[in-house]
Amino acid sequence: MIAVVQLTAGVKLSIDNELFDQTEGPTLLVLLGVKNDDTIKDCDYIIKKLPLLRIFKDEDDKMNLSALDIGASLFVVSQFTLFAKCRKGNRPSFVESAGFEIGNNFYNYVVDELKKTGLNVATGKFGAMMDLQFNNNGPVTIILDSRE
Repeated sequence: MIAVVQLTAGVKLSIDNELFDQTEGPTLLVLLGVKNDDTIKDCDYIIKKLPLLRIFKDEDDKMNLSALDIGASLFVVSQFTLFAKCRKGNRPSFVESAGFEIGNNFYNYVVDELKKTGLNVATGKFGAMMDLQFNNNGPVTIILDSRE
């Protein structure tokens, strides 16, 4: 499982030109990719890591605070394209991405468990074509890989 985590000041997500969900203020945008052989163990790694990832700046301008420390929001969006393979040819292959059922189940499990942290958790819609609007602050982008 891969989570691409971006530090933002808020996210707006639209589906079919209609606002679906949004956050304001400090937000971690989480693009979550589920691999075809992921397990609950992979989910649990991401769930444990995200709220505690110390990438928000403290009073000394050091990346030393977590989403839990400052009450930031989490915005979790499914992103099967994170497992695209482009080595051969010019058209990406997505054979390593989880299928709809497994991907959707693990995505929902991650979201449900993150909600138990008490943080505001916003989401997209699994399998939908979504438009995201956000500014990457810093810019800060972190990649979490449950296999590393």
